[in-house]
Amino acid sequence: MKSMLNRIKISIYSVALALGIVTGDAAAVVDGITGTTFNLTAKAGYIATPDGNSLLVWGYANGTGLMQYPGPTLIVNQGATVTVTLGNQLTVPVSIVFPGQQGVTTGGGTPGALTAEAAPGGTVTYSFVASRPGTYLYSSGTQQEFQTEMGLVGTLIVRPTGVDPLHHAYEHVGSYFDREYLFFLTEMDKNIHDLVDRGLMAQVDMSTYHPTLWFINGRNGPDTMANAGVPWMPHQPYNALPRLHPGEKLLMRLVGGGRDMHPFHHHGNNAVTIARDGRLLESVPGAGPDLGVSNFTIAVAPGQTHDAIFDWTGKGLGWDIYGTGPDYAHTCNDGNADGFDDVTKEYCPDHGKSFPVIMPNDLDLTFGGSWTGSPYLGVMGTLPPGQGGMNPSAGYTYMWHSHTERELTNDDIFPGGMMTMLIIEAPGVPIL
Repeated sequence: MKSMLNRIKISIYSVALALGIVTGDAAAVVDGITGTTFNLTAKAGYIATPDGNSLLVWGYANGTGLMQYPGPTLIVNQGATVTVTLGNQLTVPVSIVFPGQQGVTTGGGTPGALTAEAAPGGTVTYSFVASRPGTYLYSSGTQQEFQTEMGLVGTLIVRPTGVDPLHHAYEHVGSYFDREYLFFLTEMDKNIHDLVDRGLMAQVDMSTYHPTLWFINGRNGPDTMANAGVPWMPHQPYNALPRLHPGEKLLMRLVGGGRDMHPFHHHGNNAVTIARDGRLLESVPGAGPDLGVSNFTIAVAPGQTHDAIFDWTGKGLGWDIYGTGPDYAHTCNDGNADGFDDVTKEYCPDHGKSFPVIMPNDLDLTFGGSWTGSPYLGVMGTLPPGQGGMNPSAGYTYMWHSHTERELTNDDIFPGGMMTMLIIEAPGVPIL
């Protein structure tokens, strides 16, 4: 299976480019809604799957907008008093719980097992002070295993004070990042949704739960790589297409939004988990993430969140990623004495080292659509007529995916599911 993944990862990206779903407009920050007062509405709608099917889902909408899966990402500032009013257009009571938030108060609604509920046609209001920065889950607290399966889940991001909040996850320089991306991991048993769709909710038996669909940010691969807000997925507005330049730090906000554990595997380099469940991994207050864990797979448990820092420089490849010889003349200026070029972040000890493989003759090759004719970052080589053209910025691509093999399928069709691609872009390539 692993060798098969390596063979297909470029072809998947090529398909995405051919469909026009990978462009320079991919977002480099987490999409969401900001403020202190939010109006959410529980509604029903249909999400799309890559095989052309659709599935009935319940979700939270932003006010009078469309239901979305997952719910709107709520982005607030540390110390803010947050008020969330939930309206209910479903036929059953619903609610919201906010794990990690202290002192949540409610107004209106009716008593429920975990929190106040909004009856059909009713409303309920929740209020709390966002006292600690980090990444958090929110979800229904009513018939929790069933309603979260139906889609009533989302993310809350609390940005820190005392530092630049758009470049720090927490109140410490050790949480610095250049770009941030959300990876909201869920799964679905389509039989449950089919029963609800046919009005047979009483026949739902959660003890026979068997998911066959896996999602990142509410989409299955390769739809994960489509632009955010594409019109053919109106209820799935969030994408998952991480991009960065060499030397930049990428904050991975991972959320376990379902009921299964998902081992999220990120090719290209290890990432350092700096926080779990909105708590910095530090030995004493103010130490920063000195207890951070470096790994190449992050096991995201149900209801758990991870904040991890990933970067890429090409260090250790053993060859010059920008090319060698007169056609690729460039310098490596390590003015900062950190081993890397001050601008391109080339690993200077590898500067001038030749590519370690003698490239076969073109007649001996089968060309993938994203192959540029060159192994060098940002370099377009010579290709036969009609070949290539699907990697206009000559980036490096790495598959990011679940390390559970069955979760790379869409209802048993491989490849798909919980997968996307990381793109390393050459310096100067815009990432918007």
